[in-house]
Amino acid sequence: MESIPEAAKVLIDFRPQSFFVGIDSDGCAFDAMEIKHKECFTPNTIKYWDLQPVAKYARETAEFVNLYSRWRGGNRWPSLVKVFELLAERPEVQERKAKIPKGEKLKEYIASGFPLSNQGLQEYMALHPDPELERGLAWSQGVDQSIEEMVHGVPPFPYVRESLEKMHGKADLMVVSATPVDALRREWQEHELAQYMSVIAGQEMGSKKQHLQFAAKGKYPDDHILLMGDAPADRDTAKSVSVLYYPINPGQEAQSWKRFYDEAFDKFLNGTYAGDYEAALIADFNKLLPDTPPWKK
Repeated sequence: MESIPEAAKVLIDFRPQSFFVGIDSDGCAFDAMEIKHKECFTPNTIKYWDLQPVAKYARETAEFVNLYSRWRGGNRWPSLVKVFELLAERPEVQERKAKIPKGEKLKEYIASGFPLSNQGLQEYMALHPDPELERGLAWSQGVDQSIEEMVHGVPPFPYVRESLEKMHGKADLMVVSATPVDALRREWQEHELAQYMSVIAGQEMGSKKQHLQFAAKGKYPDDHILLMGDAPADRDTAKSVSVLYYPINPGQEAQSWKRFYDEAFDKFLNGTYAGDYEAALIADFNKLLPDTPPWKK
């Protein structure tokens, strides 16, 4: 059972109006996925986990997991373990006799119910100290430092601002993200979009599922709750709490936001979004992100 982070109180205390739209940040509202993973996550993964001997394959594997597969947009800890698993299977890596971390202690932490954040890891480590977890915390902090130094001036996708303006006053808007809150606030404030959001919820407030459960589920009718995201995990999160999902298609973000602005939000308000319309959007989305790496084909 997942524990309830103290920071989630703002979500639990949230009072609804009539409609709720939760919006993921990286890769959904902001064109930040490529720069964050290619310039921040992956270099730190190679550095902190001693993957220099197979850096080429580590980079390709990490980009597949985090950007171009069904694992896209996941929390950093399960995603890191998936990178280790796929990397260890690669013949090129095995031929080089490279030592790939197994992530066993990370898996125990992921399954523990503690929040999957730096603070959650530190709380878990106080009870279960281990060198692998210390390395994991150093890696995660290194990623955050790189993002703070590197990621500036990355704009929202076209039609994000227009959509927020259209929704403002008609629905409660909330950022629903696995990114640390400080980074989220910095990005949303930098582009003057924070003004439209009732709450900016990041990893310190729990998982995306918890964000929806705490802030929206039971406070609105299920068909008055919509999650917008760019990853299969977002789709699955919406389904797990029986609410609606609007996909921002990777590689087609501007078109997805224009469609939302032109027609989807209106359908959400007038009750015609659920059913065939939503199913068709999700079917198109499902075709975009594979689970088989290109090196296995």
